[in-house]
Amino acid sequence: MNVNQSAPPVPPFGQNQPIYPGYHQSSYGGQPGPAAPVTPYGAYNGPVPGYQQAPPQGVPRAPPSSGAPPASAAQVPCGQTTYGQFGQGDIQNGPSSTAQMQRVPGSQQFGPPLAPVVSQPAVLQPYGPPPTSTQVTAQLAGMQISGAVAQAPPPSGLGYGPPTSLASASGNFPNSGPYGSYPQSQAPPLSQAQGHPGVQPPLRSAPPLASSFTSPASGGPRMPSVTGPLPPGQGFGSLPVNQANHVSSPPAHALPPGTQMTGPPVPPPPPMHSPQQPGYQLQQNGSFGPARGPQPNYESPYPGAPTFGSQPGPPQPLPPKRLDPDAIPSPQLNELPPQQKTRHRIDPDAIPSPIQVIEDDRNNRGSEPFVTGVRGQVPPLVTTNFLVKDQGNASPRYIRCTSYNIPCTSDMAKQAQVPLAAVIKPLARLPPEEASPYVVDHGESGPLRCNRCKAYMCPLMTFIEGGRRFQCSFCSCINDVPPQYFQHLDHTGKRVDAYDRPELSLGSYEFLATVDYCKNNKFPSPPAFIFMIDVSYNAIRTGLVRLLCEELKSLLDYLPREGGAEESAIRVGFVTYNKVLHFYNVKSSLAQPQMMVVSDVADMFVPLLDGFLVNVSESRAVITSLLDQIPEMFADTRETETVFAPVIQAGMEALKAAECAGKLFLFHTSLPIAEAPGKLKNRDDRKLINTDKEKTLFQPQTGTYQTLAKECVAQGCCVDLFLFPNQYVDVATLSVVPQLTGGSVYKYACFQVENDQERFLSDLRRDVQKVVGFDAVMRVRTSTGIRAVDFFGAFYMSNTTDVELAGLDGDKTVTVEFKHDDRLNEESGALLQCALLYTSCAGQRRLRIHNLALNCCTQLADLYRNCETDTLINYMAKFAYRAVLSSPVKTVRDTLITQCAQILACYRKNCASPSSAGQLILPECMKLLPVYLNCVLKSDVLQPGAEVTTDDRAYVRQLVSSMDVAETNVFFYPRLLPLTKSPLDSTTEPPAVRASEERLSSGDIYLLENGLNLFVWVGASVQQGVVQSLFNVPSFSQITSGLSVLPVLDNPLSKKVRGLIDSLRAQRMRYMKLIVVKQEDKLEMLFKHFLVEDKSLSGGASYVDFLCHMHKEIRQLLS
Repeated sequence: MNVNQSAPPVPPFGQNQPIYPGYHQSSYGGQPGPAAPVTPYGAYNGPVPGYQQAPPQGVPRAPPSSGAPPASAAQVPCGQTTYGQFGQGDIQNGPSSTAQMQRVPGSQQFGPPLAPVVSQPAVLQPYGPPPTSTQVTAQLAGMQISGAVAQAPPPSGLGYGPPTSLASASGNFPNSGPYGSYPQSQAPPLSQAQGHPGVQPPLRSAPPLASSFTSPASGGPRMPSVTGPLPPGQGFGSLPVNQANHVSSPPAHALPPGTQMTGPPVPPPPPMHSPQQPGYQLQQNGSFGPARGPQPNYESPYPGAPTFGSQPGPPQPLPPKRLDPDAIPSPQLNELPPQQKTRHRIDPDAIPSPIQVIEDDRNNRGSEPFVTGVRGQVPPLVTTNFLVKDQGNASPRYIRCTSYNIPCTSDMAKQAQVPLAAVIKPLARLPPEEASPYVVDHGESGPLRCNRCKAYMCPLMTFIEGGRRFQCSFCSCINDVPPQYFQHLDHTGKRVDAYDRPELSLGSYEFLATVDYCKNNKFPSPPAFIFMIDVSYNAIRTGLVRLLCEELKSLLDYLPREGGAEESAIRVGFVTYNKVLHFYNVKSSLAQPQMMVVSDVADMFVPLLDGFLVNVSESRAVITSLLDQIPEMFADTRETETVFAPVIQAGMEALKAAECAGKLFLFHTSLPIAEAPGKLKNRDDRKLINTDKEKTLFQPQTGTYQTLAKECVAQGCCVDLFLFPNQYVDVATLSVVPQLTGGSVYKYACFQVENDQERFLSDLRRDVQKVVGFDAVMRVRTSTGIRAVDFFGAFYMSNTTDVELAGLDGDKTVTVEFKHDDRLNEESGALLQCALLYTSCAGQRRLRIHNLALNCCTQLADLYRNCETDTLINYMAKFAYRAVLSSPVKTVRDTLITQCAQILACYRKNCASPSSAGQLILPECMKLLPVYLNCVLKSDVLQPGAEVTTDDRAYVRQLVSSMDVAETNVFFYPRLLPLTKSPLDSTTEPPAVRASEERLSSGDIYLLENGLNLFVWVGASVQQGVVQSLFNVPSFSQITSGLSVLPVLDNPLSKKVRGLIDSLRAQRMRYMKLIVVKQEDKLEMLFKHFLVEDKSLSGGASYVDFLCHMHKEIRQLLS
């Protein structure tokens, strides 16, 4: 079929799964499958980040009023013990071992009284057609108590109290009443189903179009005022709350009319909180579907947890004081002022779960190949393993978009605030089952292009006049087809040779470039690698130099090579340095290497040409001799000072003299304080954090390095930097050249050979062996109506259109943002073409082309139905991480929150079915936007903890700037895998659990990874047999905390865990060093930093709190 024609709807590849009530499993392209009801909401995929760089216009948010400062790590209200690992039962996901406190289930209805209903034991119910939008409803009791004591100040615990203090939008939520309560005059909405009041939907009925999470809105019936003492067992009017994990309910006589019960009657719970303040009504396990019976393995709150939302009964002895799961201090009842005696807690199982969404996508879309022939299809998530069949659009491994359906007008785009961006990974490595792009050679005439806009021939072009001319689909210009390229058309208007030519049938392919595409109109020489080794005292003392020289002897055999070449065409050179530079002549005719010293670092030159860059196989003996001698030559050095800029200058001059592109591998240990260009001083100042001057910590301290980087890019000299600091080295400045040349930075703080050898050598091997494109230029062309306006990543730009990369490898992405410059047409859609011109490892000049066609829409619902949350978060993180260079961090965080609120408020206003203002309604494919955005807001760059160094923040900031979507996904929301739950003979990865301390059980072992770090957390009550099998010690107490390698043991558990660790490391671009963490150990604080659904020590909100805050922001915008 002609790709320019709009494609007919295709049947969905994955059938709807009745696993998760309330989640719509979409078909491809957002077209509903045959069974799904036609609704205005869309395909699952993911949220989309902000659209404009200035803080978006909208209803201004209330400024933060003065409140208590965020609780720091150590602050615990007087009289409370710190929150023990899990409360008393030590089992999070199973039944509690001690007496349980009960919660009242049942959705409160205000209709005619119904006989109490007792739910059956938990069974998964079949549900009807899934809804397409997610709503979270928090039912807050808005009841008035006559004769109540006057309003007292809020307690230090986080209560949903009166709005004494509005949360600052930056995500630092003060501990005193951060969200405020919803107005007391408003009464709660009727029910979670949008049905008739008083009608409880039966469990087996189809879920409502949108299930919900409601705060009280005006318009519902009000509960009567209460005067005098309350009858026993009846509280101040909190509504019974549906809780999947807890089977409980108060005695029948205590229920107001219309309440339904979902459990056998049991005695009332002790009075934890008087429900005078509003509480949140909850739904089941991460979905917002209809009420479900109790779930298996989720029987009770763990002991010590306040049973929010339940009705208090007669007083009983208070439980031991503990902190809440999300580490929010919650004062006991008798410590609270009368007006503040409630804290209703949202059940984490009732809000959208990243784990569930990932699992559903794997089940629905992992089995079928993703065929790229249909325009505007949303691909499976990055967490799903799937095969791609290229049929005219680039694979999602090369390009992912924030939305696959672009608004037709700029007004619509501004209204939705969904940023239109593409994350492009031009040289992405493909799995072995997928073919690399075909290389097309058009001879001396070179690739065929449009005469006007210079777009390259692709499947999107239309041939006319019998094949003699073609119309460019990007600019509509009509071009002649050269005689040698002519071919007849078939009856559909397609060339008869279309399937024989990659450029007419595939989304991605390569052209061999002609001499016109080369510098100075001559073909390039093969590139060179120069190894530049710091031989100052620090580098020698740690054993780094000896380790590196040993490794290079064998590593030089594995330089990247083209296709079937027997040996690499890359030449190598060696430099050592401290305060001066030493160049080595390793010409094959020499018996021994020769050293030449350049001490004039202010005016750097290369003292030799012949013999500096050599072929490895020809000069093997001399190179081996040199690598043996270097550690001995400098073994007794006492020189501690180093230079840095002159080293890069020397490498670039050497490449310039050899007239080739290449890469410098720099191994550097300390702040360059020696007298030389680029000399730096220690400017680390933690006092600048949270001030307007904080941005200076991320900016380079001198302009020398930008100038140097510009010269490197012009020469095609890419720099990879390996840092081994023992203290501050100013990563923000040292990383400027790697960042602007398309290189990488690796950092090994406090390097010790015995601990860090494996990680360093693994990173070095991968870095030296990976395929790189040198001296590259990338341009993104678009069809009329949109244009590329902004770029994020590791590259240099000397104009507004060309992305210049001295080097580009298969891990790096370039993120491009688009804006409208005209109206788009629904029929023709929007087209992107990414063209990358580069020199291959063998010195061949090539053009790699990626094409992608997107749909256009006139309805906002179509935009929200075709978004991709993971790509959106990737863009938002990069946008924020670049913004910290020029704006205060708090402003950056406020901008992100405002943008997210505007995206969700626009959906609520224009796409969702009418419902109470107290309901939080999230688009199906953006329901994870709040949890992921909260992870970005709490990251070290935007909200550092006390232990995070300035160098760490600068390192992560530049690292994220060129990450792909899969990497940012796991970096911001780490994977937590239970190791002892799945059968030993299972070959698949164990199913992940949510990144929260509540999910940890002290009887289990968990593995956590985020792409850079790898932890094994061991619970204190793990069985001795498991400890013996994994660690080869008889008991928990004998496990070494901080262990970085598991013993190699011949038993199924040990093999399985080590195999899992190896497979995770193989998936990631950096080697993840293992750290074993024991429960209640000092290292556990580091581990908990990655449990991103919980409140962080640096003041970041928990997921539940952030969702409430987001809800409040959306309501402010809507009102």
